[in-house]
Amino acid sequence: MRVLVWQWGRRGAGPRFAAALAGGFAALPGVEALLSLSTGAEILLGPEPPRCDLPMPTYAGVGGLIGQALRAPVVIARLTSALRRLRPDLAVCAMPGPLDLLMRAATRRAGIPLAVIVHDAEAHPGDGFPLQFRLQRALVRRADRVLALSEHVVERLRAQRLVRAGTPLLRGTHPPFDFGVSAPSGAHDGPRRVLSFGRLLPYKGLDLLAEALRLLGPRPDMVVRVVGQGPESAALAALRALPGVTVENRWVPEQEVGTLLAWADIVVLPYREASQSGVAAAALAAGRRVVATRVGGIARQLEGEALAVLCAVDGADVAAGIAAALAPSTAACRVPADRLDRWAGLARLILEGQPSGCAA
Repeated sequence: MRVLVWQWGRRGAGPRFAAALAGGFAALPGVEALLSLSTGAEILLGPEPPRCDLPMPTYAGVGGLIGQALRAPVVIARLTSALRRLRPDLAVCAMPGPLDLLMRAATRRAGIPLAVIVHDAEAHPGDGFPLQFRLQRALVRRADRVLALSEHVVERLRAQRLVRAGTPLLRGTHPPFDFGVSAPSGAHDGPRRVLSFGRLLPYKGLDLLAEALRLLGPRPDMVVRVVGQGPESAALAALRALPGVTVENRWVPEQEVGTLLAWADIVVLPYREASQSGVAAAALAAGRRVVATRVGGIARQLEGEALAVLCAVDGADVAAGIAAALAPSTAACRVPADRLDRWAGLARLILEGQPSGCAA
């Protein structure tokens, strides 16, 4: 069986998720995995880029997106020809994006069934562009199989009635994201290192983090870095004013994510809302402790993880969670041995899994 996995984002977690999922399919007996990425994907510029079987020229900026839309008939024809050459038995959208309906049109012409992985059912405050979730909903309606990465997203998809009657709706979990971190946590002198990493948007709970760190007060055993890109805000100003805290408002390139995780001992995710977390998956794969709030699908994602501390959506409780993570623990901070097997498990679920429920 041949499976084509595609994700045409240029930056962020999408291309890495697609490459890891293709690796999961390749690990299954009798399955050949194919991968399609944007020609501008950061992951292809790294020291060990994944094999890309179908490179897709995408766009830069709104003007480029409009240009691709105007060329849709030509693009669909080229994609159809490529699919007929590659002959996949299934096409999997690893994370929906703006151009995916072009691929759906091509898969339909080539007679290839479509599976879509849904990470978020709704936009978070300040997240994405205006048409992103309208396009995602259109893609989900046209899918032959849908997989959500948390029960929270499954429930939202059911409420939105997006999945066609009889179409399998599966629930998986986000496997550990491997950024090649091998150094053990705490393998350094000096205070413990706390990292808040990701887009600096309101739903990420930066105000809760500022309140938690204020309550903890200056501690000689802790330094904090807040790293990511987003609009300047009162929460970022409050964080900058705290002793022992540095804020780096910037885009973090693909090749630097592993370095950031290797620096950290604890990764804190004080989200106000979330479906699941790729940052949590990356931290666990690196053997780092995770402090996270119980929102959306994060509690289910982190249940049973010895390195995870779950908190209420409250500054004082986040402070208590960070303090608990700073304390000595019997939980070994080691890279999970089965991190690669979990991607194969997600791939197997897409091929063989039983539905969590189908749209009525």
